[in-house]
Amino acid sequence: MPNGTPNSREIQAAFAEYDRRETISNFKVACIIGMITMPAGVILDYSVYPDPPYPGLALQFLRLRFLSSVLIGAFLTVLLTPLGRKYYRLLGISLFMLPASFIAYMIYASPEGAASPYYAGLNLVLLVLAFVLHWTFRESLSAAVLVLGLYLAAALFHLGQVSLEDRGVIINNIYFLVLTGIIVATGSYFHSKSRFGEFAFRYQLDKQNRILKETEMQLVQSEKLASLGQLSAGIIHEIGNPLNAVTTGLFTLRNKGKYLAPEQQEDYADTLKDVGERIDRVKTIVSDLRKFAHPETESRDQVEVPEVVAAALRLLSAEWEGKVRIEQKLAEHQTVWANKNMLIHALLNLLQNSIDALKAKKFEKEQPTIWIEGRLEAGRSILVVRDNGTGIEPAHWQKVFDPFYTTKDVGSGMGLGLAICNRIVKDCEGVISFATEPGKYCEFTLAFPVKGQQ
Repeated sequence: MPNGTPNSREIQAAFAEYDRRETISNFKVACIIGMITMPAGVILDYSVYPDPPYPGLALQFLRLRFLSSVLIGAFLTVLLTPLGRKYYRLLGISLFMLPASFIAYMIYASPEGAASPYYAGLNLVLLVLAFVLHWTFRESLSAAVLVLGLYLAAALFHLGQVSLEDRGVIINNIYFLVLTGIIVATGSYFHSKSRFGEFAFRYQLDKQNRILKETEMQLVQSEKLASLGQLSAGIIHEIGNPLNAVTTGLFTLRNKGKYLAPEQQEDYADTLKDVGERIDRVKTIVSDLRKFAHPETESRDQVEVPEVVAAALRLLSAEWEGKVRIEQKLAEHQTVWANKNMLIHALLNLLQNSIDALKAKKFEKEQPTIWIEGRLEAGRSILVVRDNGTGIEPAHWQKVFDPFYTTKDVGSGMGLGLAICNRIVKDCEGVISFATEPGKYCEFTLAFPVKGQQ
């Protein structure tokens, strides 16, 4: 059973991906809030700066608000692109600066300057950062400093020369902005820690549950295989008796052929030969099935690779004959130090996966093909199975050999085939690897150490 306790690096990587998705989702919400609230502030503009005595000021602010809303909408559009999802942090900072910059300009342009009621808008921006965006401590602290700088710039550029009264207003507003920034940054720090702790706990719990479920499924599968083995043994026995009777009858028919007319004997002999070959083939398949019904998995020996390939192709003949082209290029007298039955099992799984991949692809200019190659190189015995099927998408590469991981439809596979192959090859001190290009090919390579005489 795989280790059920994830290490800190695994948890941190998973949390980083989780945080990325959550942050992007929060940015979307913040964009929608900004696009709505910025234009809605026109009510405040016309209430505070009516025309007269402030001709055109509310209209100027309205234009700024709509411009801000349009730019936020543009940021949202970029965020939904692959490039935007990649650089979402940079976009988030830019998004945050948009409303803060526009509010700072409105403070600068308002008659009161530093005492402008729009100062409250900067506090609201910081609160959105804290309660919607959920930034980290460093990001929140940086944002608070930027907001403070924007306010100071707006107030000082408006005044030119600061009076004693203006100085008091600026100090008062800076005080509350600093307090808000400290609260937001501190809250972000503890919130980030609690989010990570909660995620780590849920991640470990989910992994434990997945492993328990996998173990349960493995036990169920083992029971099914045991029952199937018993059933197969009975069926094989029932098939074996009629086969022996048919073989005996075929021998009798051959002896009776001499009594036929000479012109009929040749056709008669050819027919009996065809029947005999088909009976021999059924016997071979029954023999292979008998080995699977009563597997002996502990022994190791020098296994002939051509024999393994031939047995696996025989057992899958109904799947590929007349549908898939098989090309073999096997080294002469190539062997593998392994358990023959288990090696056939591994090759069966690889061939079945190739056949399934070929069925899932539409062929136009090429023919569905499986290449089987065996060779000796650098002290290793190599067996390669390649197909020109659908290949494996990059998203699945890391989990190809995981138990119960499958991309097939429900009911089409348990996701155990490659995991079993991996285990069998490792038991034989070998290594299994794959190379693929989605939509073009998939190739599995089994490399075994050479032991004894090849």
